[in-house]
Amino acid sequence: MRISDRIDAFLPSEGPPPETLWAFMRWALSGSWGVLIFAALISSIVGGLEAVTALVLGWVTDLAVNAGPEQFFAPQNLIVSISAVVFFLVLRPLTFGLLAVVNNVVVGANIMPLVLTRLFRWTQGQSVGFFDNDFAGRIAQKQGQTSRALSEVVVESINVVTFALASLLATLAVLGAINGRVAMLFCIWLVGYLTLIRWFLPRVRARAEQRAGARADVTGQIVDTVTNIKTVKLFAHEAHEDRAALGAIVDLRNSMLAFGWLSAGFRFSLMLIAGALPVLMVGATILVWQVGGASAGDIVAAGVVSIRISQMTGWVSFALMGIYAAIGEVENGMNTLTPPDRLTDGPDNLTISKGVINFEGVHFAYGRKVGGISDVNLTIHSGEKLGIVGASGAGKSTLVATLLRLYDIEAGVIRIDGQDISAVTQESLRRAIGMVTQETAMFNRSARDNILYGRPDASEAEVVKAAKRAEAHEFIPELQDHKGRQGYDAFLGERGVKLSGGQRQRIALARAILKDAPILVLDEATSALDSHVEAAIQTALERVMEGKTVLAIAHRLSTIAQMDRIVVLDKGHIAETGSHADLLAANGIYAGLWARQSGGFLGEK
Repeated sequence: MRISDRIDAFLPSEGPPPETLWAFMRWALSGSWGVLIFAALISSIVGGLEAVTALVLGWVTDLAVNAGPEQFFAPQNLIVSISAVVFFLVLRPLTFGLLAVVNNVVVGANIMPLVLTRLFRWTQGQSVGFFDNDFAGRIAQKQGQTSRALSEVVVESINVVTFALASLLATLAVLGAINGRVAMLFCIWLVGYLTLIRWFLPRVRARAEQRAGARADVTGQIVDTVTNIKTVKLFAHEAHEDRAALGAIVDLRNSMLAFGWLSAGFRFSLMLIAGALPVLMVGATILVWQVGGASAGDIVAAGVVSIRISQMTGWVSFALMGIYAAIGEVENGMNTLTPPDRLTDGPDNLTISKGVINFEGVHFAYGRKVGGISDVNLTIHSGEKLGIVGASGAGKSTLVATLLRLYDIEAGVIRIDGQDISAVTQESLRRAIGMVTQETAMFNRSARDNILYGRPDASEAEVVKAAKRAEAHEFIPELQDHKGRQGYDAFLGERGVKLSGGQRQRIALARAILKDAPILVLDEATSALDSHVEAAIQTALERVMEGKTVLAIAHRLSTIAQMDRIVVLDKGHIAETGSHADLLAANGIYAGLWARQSGGFLGEK
């Protein structure tokens, strides 16, 4: 195993992330603790060597003073000189080099991917409602922020905290060897230093958390604007978006100023207490030397070690401030990402034998008192082609969303071939249902990858065949992106912005054709197509629907007039059901909608 692979950066986590800070950190870092402890041990050894440095210099100084210039390199004194050379040119570089490899290669390169992978997998499993309630950019920012900050906490704790603790203990031992009173004076200084740290760091953590939240809000606002930039320009709302972004940026600036003032006060206090240490240590050792209790080498050793600790004080304190700031960012991200907003999988996999769908007393209103669907009782038979119509807000898309279990219904049960969909895995449920929506979802990937999303193991020939059946092959070979990639290799841009609405929908149809699921949902599947293109793919759609249970939502009634049965939804209830001819003869809601449509579109009040 390579040294860089000592931590498995993609090891799955055990269970859900806890919602308390230290438990969350244990969850995020599980599987890496053995390596982290080893890294901390190496850092402690290196930290201890810093105090040994002062001892070695003290020994060399005493040798020079006692032996004089003529006898310094005498054979009996060479052991001290050679030992000093070996210490500075071999032992010290090797240990520092090992620490650098452990920190940068073993720990630093693996902890962030480990945490990010776990957070991504957890977040991806959240319900649709979780994503409905937040900015996409803010969620992505929180994942990156939390993994980066926790990586900083780990690396800096190893590189600084364990190093500093070992250095302080070794320094105490060195000073104790010089004189017990000097060591006691160092302990008094250390208590003052730790008191200062204890006062500042919790405040640093709190203000860092506020700053992280403000930064994420700015990112969310900017990404929201950029994602909808065409709408912004079409409505000439650049000034409006500027004000919205400016408000978030003002909050970020204020949080950064609060953090900056605290940081400045911390730095001044540190410099004051750090400057006092060499004065105390060297002055106290000189006093001991005056009464014959210390040597010249002891003064050098006390001076070197106190200056080193004084310098390290600023370095360690700012590292601690960074660690506490990072902990604040971890806590901020944890509060956003860890609260579970999930649909619990059932223990079984859905098995499709016929494709019969039953809605039994189904009610879902998104947690509100009105809206959605209510008391829906509906059976869709095997191989039946069911059209669903109704005015906007009647509950058509909600009906489909509950079938796909994007949300858990609030009452009733939905069954497929007798199996309660809440008792099966969501993955097996959605694999059994192909879907083409009105708002076609495209990834900023190649045309091939977008079609392959229906069935990733499909061959190139199957991809092209599906594209031809969806009438998409006629334009895909002509595609070219900004990097010169052409045809099926061309990237489609974020959300497929480089395609027309009709082109996006035809690629979505090709994806559904390739998936070849036994249940097919068409939610305004041809709404973005002009009449000529719609006529061209109508035959392909009919072939795709053969042998499948089909639910087709449409405002354009001409697209579902040939369905086996049509359900009319009104205010979340099933108002009418029957064939096109039966519903026209009944002269009810459907007949009124048909009479009012113009050019095949549904006229609505």
